[in-house]
Amino acid sequence: MLRKLQPKQRSIRRRLLIGGVKLAIIFIVLAAVASVYVFWRAMPAYSGSETLPGLSSEVRIWRDAHGVPHIFAASMDDAARALGYVHASERLFQMELNRRVGQGRVAEILGSDFVNVDKYMRTLGYYRRAQSSFDALSPWAQRRLLAYAAGVNAFLGSHRSALPPEFLFVGDTPEPWKPADSLVWGKLMAQQLSHNYSLEALRARLRERLGSERAGWMLPGTAAGDPITTLPNLRETHASRDAIEDQIGALTGLTQGASNEWVVAGARTDTGKPILANDPHLGLEAPILWYLVRIVTPQGSVKGATFPGAPIVAIGQNDSIAWGFTTANTDTQDLFIETIDLSDPSKYLAPDGPKRFDSHEETIHVKGAPDVELAVRSTRHGPVLSDVSERVRGAAPAGKVVALAFTGLSEHDTTAEAFMRLDAAHNWNEFLDAMRFYEAPTQNIVYADVSGDIGFFSPGLVPLRKSGDGLAPVDGASGAFDWVGTVPFEQLPQLHNPSAGFAFNANNANVPDEHQPTFGRDWDEGFRARRIQEFFNTIEKHSLETSAAMQADRLSLAAKDLQPFIATIVPSGERARQAQAMLLGWNAVMDKDRPEPLIFTAFLGSLHRIVLVEKIGLPLDELGPFAAATLVSLMRDHPSWCDDPGKPDPGCRKTLGQALDEGLALLVKRDGPDMSEWRWGHEHVSLLRHKVFAHVPLLDRASDLSVSSSGGFYTLDRGGGFDAPNDQPFARTHGAGFRGIYDLGDPDHSRFMITTGQSGHIFSRHYGDLVALWNDVKSFRLAGSEDDLRKLGARELILSP
Repeated sequence: MLRKLQPKQRSIRRRLLIGGVKLAIIFIVLAAVASVYVFWRAMPAYSGSETLPGLSSEVRIWRDAHGVPHIFAASMDDAARALGYVHASERLFQMELNRRVGQGRVAEILGSDFVNVDKYMRTLGYYRRAQSSFDALSPWAQRRLLAYAAGVNAFLGSHRSALPPEFLFVGDTPEPWKPADSLVWGKLMAQQLSHNYSLEALRARLRERLGSERAGWMLPGTAAGDPITTLPNLRETHASRDAIEDQIGALTGLTQGASNEWVVAGARTDTGKPILANDPHLGLEAPILWYLVRIVTPQGSVKGATFPGAPIVAIGQNDSIAWGFTTANTDTQDLFIETIDLSDPSKYLAPDGPKRFDSHEETIHVKGAPDVELAVRSTRHGPVLSDVSERVRGAAPAGKVVALAFTGLSEHDTTAEAFMRLDAAHNWNEFLDAMRFYEAPTQNIVYADVSGDIGFFSPGLVPLRKSGDGLAPVDGASGAFDWVGTVPFEQLPQLHNPSAGFAFNANNANVPDEHQPTFGRDWDEGFRARRIQEFFNTIEKHSLETSAAMQADRLSLAAKDLQPFIATIVPSGERARQAQAMLLGWNAVMDKDRPEPLIFTAFLGSLHRIVLVEKIGLPLDELGPFAAATLVSLMRDHPSWCDDPGKPDPGCRKTLGQALDEGLALLVKRDGPDMSEWRWGHEHVSLLRHKVFAHVPLLDRASDLSVSSSGGFYTLDRGGGFDAPNDQPFARTHGAGFRGIYDLGDPDHSRFMITTGQSGHIFSRHYGDLVALWNDVKSFRLAGSEDDLRKLGARELILSP
């Protein structure tokens, strides 16, 4: 029997309980204060004075209202040193993660889930190639990289006890920065923006399943009437399970590239001088991979978008020229099927007899798990990719392996120097001189200068082959398909002052498919390029405002092309009939406040799955989430494709109806039965999540900048994505992380924008202050003297030697 507590005992227990509660409250408060302190101490100084050893003179950094640094320095080397310091102060963990991806050392801090990423990167040897590429640079370019690294390391040295809290959460301590850490970023760009080897592997699988002719239907190339960049003209008609490669994109933000760019001659603008616009579309994240900067020296100024980790303005404008980039999708990769020597598996067959694999061992350290040993093999063509890539392994029959030949695997890559020279170029000839140093990834560059010249150039190394078209894996033993050099610089796609008065690219063909030498035919679907063409057909005088309107355009020509097919559907019921009527009456604008974009996207996703994925029996990730151009081509030119044995489907009408029904069923499940309540913006959310804090309770919400957005996968204001989460199938994971519009008549009027904010610190006022402006496709200028900036309230940080 329990004894009844005496009053004195009850009093003691009450005191103990109160004391325990007080201690718990004190502990919680102290923990909260400690947490706040951890975040606060890592915040960068925006004003005051700091010491930066190695400077030749004082550097003054003015941060404007948007947190953009305007760096006033005595030389570009001093500016690079200061930029390294600034990048590290705002984006150090982003820089650390990117270099670890390049080094193949992600598993050291993030665990066994990333061992395959490290295996892949070690096999390709990008970091080793970055190290050796430093020696290929001119002495002045080496000094620039060393100055930048010194700036990063100066910040590390003075803030070792105040690192961003991400390092604490993942248990990482950053090593000193090296020039190779900057150069490997270019290798990562080359890797992620050159993906035709995956399409070669897909072609091999499709030919095995379908035969060569029908496989060709899946990758139709340039459609009749699609714009070709080097053949600009005005038209009469007027507009009314993750693969390793995808994991790398998720870590770096370098998902499959897609972008818009155009340049307009002064004769077609309201200022009488050229206007150039560019918005590269890569992965969305917080912070975004871009960082804005303006650098002013006695030798000149340059402003635009940088990559934290590198001392270059990648996209932007100097005092004389402006430039923009899109991914060229040039065929710079080949898969060679190598035959293993049956008498000695350490060798493979070659034209002059068996050769031994070049091989070495790598040790991958894994957080919380034993080390992993990796045997890296290479052939005379390149690294054995089938050892580490599921996408490629299927192309290797028994007794074979697949090696990757890729122009981005150079050990003497001078692309970084090309960017440094570009930042300082004054005219078309100096621009071309800079491009002679450019190797990978191949890009489409539009150009304009203050004297009135405009142009287009697609730089980078492109292979010449003994034979073959480079579209599918080839035999490596015979030597018949070996590379014999690269396309001469003078033969690369280019335009200078075209008579049409403009040039543009939206990842569409930059030369005709049949062009020789061949540059490939795996261009992006032509919907965005056609839409840009419509604007050029109808705008008589271009301005900064018309370019801004083009970047903000949300009309989907894919929807326009599919509306005639939707009209043939025999609705299965009232919901389908209502949805069909809505889609046919819709203006094809992907407006976040309308239901039609949501219905259309659900229908298109279902149509893609039924007509392509299920019918072929392959995931077809390489074609993107919709492959609308392939769907239109099949239904228009090969309508029997929709037939099943004994079940003809003339015009694909039954299949179209099934796709509409299944798309609607998905939306009813996700958004409820009332179609009038459906909104595109409820589902099409731009996912702007922090790589670390998105997985930490409480901080996941504090760091999440996601926002409901307009636009779509096929609109100029690019939306959608290649890798939407399973629980958010309509999310926006891909878009214009940077937008620039350049006025060559008055460079001070040029406009800039990035997606999130300048800072990577989640409690900084500049972590997410640009999201609303970006989502509404707004912009701001980067201009002004030091006195102007002071009067506007900019904060000054002085860096002294």
